[in-house]
Amino acid sequence: MRPYALRMSIGVTIKFLGTITELFLPWLLSYLIDEVVPRRDMDQVLLYGLVMLLCSLAAWGGNVLANRMASRVARDTTERLRHDLYTRISYLSCRQTDEFTVSSLESRLTSDTYNIHQMIGMMQRLGIRAPILLVGGIAVTLSLEPVLTLVLVSMLPFVFWVVFRISRRGIPLFGELQRAVDRMVRVVRENASGVRVVKALSKTAYERARFETVNGDVTAKETKANVTMAASGPLMNLFLNGGLTLVVVAGAFRVDSGATKPGTILAFLNYFTIILNALLSINRMFVMFSRGSASAKRIAEVLDTPEDLVPGERDHQDSPYHIEFDNVSFAYHTGRAEAVSGITFHVRRGETLGIIGATGSGKSTVLQLLIRFYDPDSGVVRIDGDDVRGIPAEELHAKFGVVFQNDVLFADTIEENIRFGRTLEENGLEEAAKNAQAAEFIGELEEGFQYGLAIRGSNLSGGQKQRLLIARALAKKPEILILDDSSSALDYQTDAKLRRALREKFQGTTSIIVAQRVSSIQHADRILMMENGCVIGDGTHEELLRTCAPYREISESQMGEVTHEAD
Repeated sequence: MRPYALRMSIGVTIKFLGTITELFLPWLLSYLIDEVVPRRDMDQVLLYGLVMLLCSLAAWGGNVLANRMASRVARDTTERLRHDLYTRISYLSCRQTDEFTVSSLESRLTSDTYNIHQMIGMMQRLGIRAPILLVGGIAVTLSLEPVLTLVLVSMLPFVFWVVFRISRRGIPLFGELQRAVDRMVRVVRENASGVRVVKALSKTAYERARFETVNGDVTAKETKANVTMAASGPLMNLFLNGGLTLVVVAGAFRVDSGATKPGTILAFLNYFTIILNALLSINRMFVMFSRGSASAKRIAEVLDTPEDLVPGERDHQDSPYHIEFDNVSFAYHTGRAEAVSGITFHVRRGETLGIIGATGSGKSTVLQLLIRFYDPDSGVVRIDGDDVRGIPAEELHAKFGVVFQNDVLFADTIEENIRFGRTLEENGLEEAAKNAQAAEFIGELEEGFQYGLAIRGSNLSGGQKQRLLIARALAKKPEILILDDSSSALDYQTDAKLRRALREKFQGTTSIIVAQRVSSIQHADRILMMENGCVIGDGTHEELLRTCAPYREISESQMGEVTHEAD
């Protein structure tokens, strides 16, 4: 909020002056009734009436202007907060993202920032006006009628005790509410992304029941939090209206005894209404503050999270290899089974490495350690002799062209999905599409590269999506190309054309291909056969046929390969 300090100061000044003007109105009314009306001077009555009208207009105009300025400050502050939070989320490591969960991060970026927006706006609108009306109202009533003011003030300790006790209970309840919202967002994300599977398996009723469970949990927690906070309003009214009753009774006796005048009592009742509304506004402010402070803690948890994958000192060793894994082991969660264990291999520049194995064997984990989405628990990963932990993230990631197993196409044109915000020549796009075997189907579309894709590319076939993703990876002619099971939807002929294009057009690019089909990697310079996080076979296609029984079995089942006796 610091950049908006001047704007806030101006708004606070306007709000202060408008509120002070508003406080004068009951006093003017009291003076008019008690002093001017008895003199039967109509000119003075009209004059004071005009002054009251001008004060009302000034108070109204000042409050409107200050509220508009407060709304702009809240809007701009929340915009900056969302920007900073989104930026911080973008640079969280995968391990940190796993800990927060994607659904929780989405909730913090949306509903929590909205709560902050509401809190900032209300604190500026009511945080200035309500205390001034409260303190100013008490000060003016003390000057008008000290005895009756003491009756009213005696109720205030009870009011503040109620606000303190209820707010103390309310903040944790709103924290629980936001965690329940996280769980509901997760279920909604799962339903939205898996809607076709849900319909295909006739599980709509099951998913509806699952949503109703988390939705009911959110409703229950929100009800509990709001009911807890709502109790302050009736209790405050009880104390204050009880005080008002005592004031009216005491005031009647004082007027009857001549100790005070009717206009003073009328002004006092007006001031009492102002004080009551100020206290109710403070109560609303505390409710919003309770909700906002709970959200602020959740946002601060992300913003204050230390950077996980900080580049260390550059550790270089002369090496003839482009990529090296030296006895690398890694577990996604401390104390659990390792995802990969003792992985050692090396690849020269321009060579192709194939990785094959059953689901869960650690193939994708190897790639994520190479890109440094995670750091290994032990061992070293090197590129050109440099430990990847010593390479700045932008420099490291610029080396790669990547197609992940569950990659994403955006709701934009084909051109923008391939370009992906990078500076590319027009012929570069066409060449990338041609090498990825996507040019043919793009040419058949009426709009060509300007064809608009639906969210996640749902208006394309699986093979078409994979070819566009490969075109995106090839567009910048990367130093290292990673294809993680990215040809599973391609027919054998298209897959063969793609491999031929990679051999002919990307000879200086080091390629790592993770595949389920032996045909996709059989021509690789080196193949790793993985099982349960370990390398159980390492060599060329012919060598593995002789030395690795699991690889030979896969090859025979897929290609009818002639068997060889194992060494």
